[in-house]
Amino acid sequence: MRILFSYQASRLLWLTKPPGQKFHTTHQLWGPLTLNDFEAINRCERALPKNFNFAGDVLDQWSQKEKTGERPANPALWWVNGQGDEVKWSFGELSLLSRKAANVLTKPCGLQRGDRVAVILPRIPEWWLITVACMRTGLVFMPGTTQLTAKDILYRLQASKAKCIVASEEVVPAVESIQADCPDVKTKLLVSPHNQNGWLNFQELFRSASEEHSCVETGSQEPMAIYFTSGTTGSPKMAQHSQSSMGIGYTLCGRYWLDLKSSDVIWNMSDTGWVKAAIGSVFSSWLQGACVFVHRMAQFDPDTFLDTLTTYPITTLCSAPTVYRMLVQKDLKRYKFKKLRHCLTGGEPLNPEVQEQWKAQTGLELYEGYGQTEVGIICANQKGQEIKAGSMGKGVLPYDVQIIDENGNILPPGKEGEIALRLTSTRPFCFFSEYVNNPEKTAATVRGNFYVTGDRGVMDSDGYFWFVGRADDVIISSGW
Repeated sequence: MRILFSYQASRLLWLTKPPGQKFHTTHQLWGPLTLNDFEAINRCERALPKNFNFAGDVLDQWSQKEKTGERPANPALWWVNGQGDEVKWSFGELSLLSRKAANVLTKPCGLQRGDRVAVILPRIPEWWLITVACMRTGLVFMPGTTQLTAKDILYRLQASKAKCIVASEEVVPAVESIQADCPDVKTKLLVSPHNQNGWLNFQELFRSASEEHSCVETGSQEPMAIYFTSGTTGSPKMAQHSQSSMGIGYTLCGRYWLDLKSSDVIWNMSDTGWVKAAIGSVFSSWLQGACVFVHRMAQFDPDTFLDTLTTYPITTLCSAPTVYRMLVQKDLKRYKFKKLRHCLTGGEPLNPEVQEQWKAQTGLELYEGYGQTEVGIICANQKGQEIKAGSMGKGVLPYDVQIIDENGNILPPGKEGEIALRLTSTRPFCFFSEYVNNPEKTAATVRGNFYVTGDRGVMDSDGYFWFVGRADDVIISSGW
């Protein structure tokens, strides 16, 4: 099997030792924050630190633990494309390569802390490099799926006033067609072995980039990412997340729903354009020091999927219910999965019959979770809990989940209403910060003492929640 990366000339760089670890100056007096600290912060049992940066405070710490032998020798990122090509990066290699990528963004691209960067890439290793590089430099990354149309991209670039777009070849024609209407875009960065007139080539710049880069000391509440959320009417809203809302806010999700340890290998099927990729393929997984497995698979193929599960030591699988619906049509008893022990699903309601068929054929439960771009995971069937078929599980920490009526009153068990999160005197740090440039929509998410999700549901007397439908115009289809 070949070890491949787009820039073959740089392969020796992946094997070199990264420069010495430098923790943020604000932490040096007390030592770096630990996983236990992050869990306590996520539970709201400990105050949020003034400064936080996921790349410096989490990824670089795992790099350090690799050196001391405190973390197993699993890769941090394991990428395959089904054609014999493979990438394996340790946390040390990820740190080194992302520093080089950070220098590409800040030097030839001329980007500065706080600038917004549209990142439209498929499931390729560069997506993870660029994402981490944005964290290191304090840039605000805005993921998008490669299925976006020229009109979609135009709106996103204009609304966000993005200074840069990072894209793969298939996106270039759409960007070229609308470029004249996007005066704020100063830099176009192409991730491809080929050159394109008017675009900087990431591979070429990466090869000559320095390995030395000091991680920016970002504030915990400083913007880190923007996700566009949309319905059938009106323009998409820009949900902005802070360095801590995603970087610390998914700690408990990784431990209790994903049930991850540093020895695990998780395969999360989400497209890079959606927040579920950030949850399962970046923050929750790497907070726990687990290995993120990625298959390039441009289109889902059940046979390729099952072959992958039998070939690689994947312990944890997360995918939309649509995937499981297709898989249970196969004779799954013919397949022997090497290490698979924990299966999860989310993004749309799971049929009880699919859950039953999956367990009957594999012996494994399906643990459904429910969440939103704005606030992360809200309900989940967590490891060790009884699973009620068709239920999204119980509310998860740090949230107090309730069903309320149109006046903000809590409804009794069995009554349908709106799924809501009870608010305290301060806004939870793991919430999104705001809908950018849309204070009315931001304010509309609060009703009395509750954050309202826009979803309708029912809670039973045991505290389990059932999804009923949307209260607004958002469409949920195949996890999208």
